[in-house]
Amino acid sequence: MARPPLGQIDDLATLTNLDETTLLEELRFRYRKDQIYTYIGDILVAVNPFKDVGIYTNKFSAMYKNSKKSCSPPHLFAVADSAYQAMTGVQPNRAKNQCIVISGESGAGKTESTKLIIKQLVELCKGNNQLEQQILQVNPLLEAFGNAQTLMNDNSSRFGKYIQLKFQGGSLMGAKISEYLLEKSRVVYQNPGEENFHIFYYMFAGLSPEQQNKYRLKNASGYKYLCEGKASLKTSFSKHQNYFAELLNAMDLVGFEEQEQTDMFQILSAVLSMGNLEFENNESDAAYLKDSGHLETVASLLGIEEQLINDVLTHSQTVTKGEVVRRNYTKEFAEDCRDAMTKALYGRVFGWIVNKINQLLAPSETVSPSESMEIGILDIFGFEHFEVNSFEQACINLANEQLQFFFNQHIFMLEQEEYETEGIDWTSIPFVNNQPLLDFFLGRPIGLFALLDEESLFPQATDHTFVEKMNRNFMNNHFYVKSKDARSNIFSIDHYAARVEYSADGFLEKNRDTLPQGVMQLLQESKNCLLSQIFRGTITRTGTLALQMRTSRGFSKRKRNVQLPTKAGQRKLTLGAQFKNSLNVLMEKMSACNPHFIRCIKPNTTKAANLFEDHFVLLQLRYCGMLETTRIRKQGYAIRQLFSDFVEKYKILALKSKLSSDKNGCVQILKATGLQNWQLGKTKVFLKYFHADELASKIEEMAQASLLLQKVVRGFLARRRFAKLKEDARRWRNIANNFLNNIEKLNHCSYEKQQVLIQKDQIIPQDFFKGLGKGSTPSVRPTTKELPKPPVPAHATADVRNKDDDQQKTKKEPEYDEADDSEEDILEDEFLRTKKNMKYGPEGTRQASIRWFKETQSKKLSAEGFAPWFHGIITRRDAEKLLWDKPIGCFLLRVSESRFGYSLSFRVKERCKHFMIDQTPSGKYVVVGEPKVHESLKALVTYHQKNPISPFGDLLTEPCGQKDGEVDYAELLDGPVRVPPSRPPLPPSNLPTTSKPVTPDVHGRSDSLAPPLPDRNRSPKLPRKKGKAPPPPQTESQTSQAPYLSLIRNQRDQHVYQKTGGDPHQPKN
Repeated sequence: MARPPLGQIDDLATLTNLDETTLLEELRFRYRKDQIYTYIGDILVAVNPFKDVGIYTNKFSAMYKNSKKSCSPPHLFAVADSAYQAMTGVQPNRAKNQCIVISGESGAGKTESTKLIIKQLVELCKGNNQLEQQILQVNPLLEAFGNAQTLMNDNSSRFGKYIQLKFQGGSLMGAKISEYLLEKSRVVYQNPGEENFHIFYYMFAGLSPEQQNKYRLKNASGYKYLCEGKASLKTSFSKHQNYFAELLNAMDLVGFEEQEQTDMFQILSAVLSMGNLEFENNESDAAYLKDSGHLETVASLLGIEEQLINDVLTHSQTVTKGEVVRRNYTKEFAEDCRDAMTKALYGRVFGWIVNKINQLLAPSETVSPSESMEIGILDIFGFEHFEVNSFEQACINLANEQLQFFFNQHIFMLEQEEYETEGIDWTSIPFVNNQPLLDFFLGRPIGLFALLDEESLFPQATDHTFVEKMNRNFMNNHFYVKSKDARSNIFSIDHYAARVEYSADGFLEKNRDTLPQGVMQLLQESKNCLLSQIFRGTITRTGTLALQMRTSRGFSKRKRNVQLPTKAGQRKLTLGAQFKNSLNVLMEKMSACNPHFIRCIKPNTTKAANLFEDHFVLLQLRYCGMLETTRIRKQGYAIRQLFSDFVEKYKILALKSKLSSDKNGCVQILKATGLQNWQLGKTKVFLKYFHADELASKIEEMAQASLLLQKVVRGFLARRRFAKLKEDARRWRNIANNFLNNIEKLNHCSYEKQQVLIQKDQIIPQDFFKGLGKGSTPSVRPTTKELPKPPVPAHATADVRNKDDDQQKTKKEPEYDEADDSEEDILEDEFLRTKKNMKYGPEGTRQASIRWFKETQSKKLSAEGFAPWFHGIITRRDAEKLLWDKPIGCFLLRVSESRFGYSLSFRVKERCKHFMIDQTPSGKYVVVGEPKVHESLKALVTYHQKNPISPFGDLLTEPCGQKDGEVDYAELLDGPVRVPPSRPPLPPSNLPTTSKPVTPDVHGRSDSLAPPLPDRNRSPKLPRKKGKAPPPPQTESQTSQAPYLSLIRNQRDQHVYQKTGGDPHQPKN
């Protein structure tokens, strides 16, 4: 069979012959055509283009919604859709929690892929609530504090994260983020050519001069902790400025309070100033602070006394037998204390941010695990190999080794073990198992991290003694390569990707991760509320900051392979032990899910677009086992389903009324569908990965056939029903004709009888009638009884017989629309989450909304002045009445009664739209469903007069003011009310005037505008009395229209005066 042309195959597992050369040629050709995604079975290979290829718009997002993989080109959105369908039970396997594992080199595009995956998952379950926008803002928020520029990547993740999106019934209900091993050492030191965390550069570019003075910030080049600071701000100032604005918007949208943000920026500014604290040794070799100016800045920002900070950084004090013993620090030790305190400050701030996000994005209701599902996305640091590799690179590369093992375990080991257990015909495929290397790192008692923890216990141990211990214990381990120089702290490890040379300098200090004596207590007593809070929290056994005092549930300690501190010493876990525990918990979570793999490939080492380096790409394909993966995806069975589950899901394809849920039933279904290359084990059906789309197509064909059958049957039933109706109509027509004929015969009989009576009257003498006129009256008694009703015909139906009785029993009342006039029927006004601000009263009541407005909004809005578009607590129907005859885009903003917030109503073609406006914890405002946060309601209105408020391009144009002489927000204010103008004065028109003026009708409307909605009248119907009827009671709306009705009467009287020439004010006779 001839090989297809290059680039024409989306799934490389379908190629007949595939080797390294073919795999590389296909990826290179597709990359040059901007086809950066390729399937290898159900695994997606993504090559970083280092440019925008224009395939992430709404058009592509819609293309991959509820679609089959074989119907569209390979894409990240297809993986997201596949995971979502698998979670909801649409795909062949039973509904189960899913996880998406994104792996690859540093700079291969993992972080961007994570953001796109989350964006598509949010689109798949799009509902109109603020939670989705909050989740979308999480990644930019974490990137600012956890990412930095390195030699390999301009936006490198310096921490790992596992994002769990929680669903209920297919709808997003919350999210949780787990973070792993933040590279805190980057705060105090960066390699040449690299930068500190992004947030510091954002602050210098985005903060105003007043804010920089407030936070005591100076020129970026004056901070020792900012390497390349001046160069970065010079080349990317505007970019950093935009990123800072996006960061503030994200923090407001997610729910960070304004005071929390202020405290946080104070701590970050103090972190930078800490680096400028310089120490020298005096004659006694004791450290002292050279310049107290920077210390004053640090103390002011942290809310701590200068002397207390100086003391904990330069000496320690202990009490021995009642005597205070002071031990002075050397210059080097004081600098280490300064850096340790700085790292602790930044690490705790980052942990607080993650903790705050989890708190704000948690599901509003407690749902049992059986009722909720989740999709996890893993974005973890890529494999790193720098000129100098330290403790952080060892941990990062260990995490990548663990991910490679997870990949091998699911793709090779577990799958092939299941083939053997089920007894199917299978030839084993060899692969590189990195389990021995994991044992080298994690084994106990002789493992790299175990030896590191042991050495960290000895105060006199050094990094060199640690290296010597490894040289003795790993002498015969082929993964470990010791340095040729016995005095050096260098050693090498053969990873699955490459051999990496590590420098052990700083290993022990970083692993201990301790704070100097007295620093913890000092920071806990700070006047900065946030600083005091985060240092009163506890560090969990996985290294995360715990502020909610909650314990994880769902995983038993018996199952977890975590290292716990002993009760005897209560010694703090080392950083290495915390990292091992976090990896074990992560693997446990992912093992309970159905995995989807995305392999990110970095095409070159220079981060340049349109450059594909064959050798560099081939190395990545080799060490991640892509060739073996292709072989097992081609020969293996990715879908493995129990007999009973398979029959239950696909029994309709067998076209039989009864089907056994065993092996025979599966065979009948598979033969009926015509699938090839499947196998049956002892308890499961084994299918190829592409069989899922084939079965879905069969189901779709069956659905179309069933629709056709339904159409034919319904047509037949409709025709039969129509024929019966025609027959009934013919029968009723005959009955009516017979009835009319009988009436005609009766009329003829009555006429003949009348003629006979007339003839008899002519025979009566005239004297008889004269006697009647002399006062004799016939004795005829008038009756007050009603004449009896005519008998009901025998052929009448029961409905006709009972019609008159029903009319007597019930009186016909005027019908009114019973739709509630409150905001409870508005979709946008039913955004329900955890009740907040209960101190104002039960949310959803008018009194509570009034109190909320008076206590939180009145002062702010009064200072700005009430705009013409502002309205009080009016209902949606009242808003629509005001907007009914207004032009498109006319808008008003009203206080909501159903929740603590506002509603925006505006006129569109043929109807009105309504959107909720929420106030963030920071006191700003956001339209629910929109990503932009605004300082004030006025700023919100101004922004959406230029930018669409919905995907349909709706813009706000002119405000809709109050009715003349009215103010509907008077109850919200305590003082006198000034009526604002209904609308601003119109600019002079440049249009030519016409000779014919536009005259309003008696209701004050122009003929070109639609009439307003009439007021409802729900007053009960009162019984009428004799005489003049009392005037009906006036409703609130009628009272408010009194001036309007008076104007109408005056216009009517004037109209009469012009016709008759009389005085309209003269009383009538």
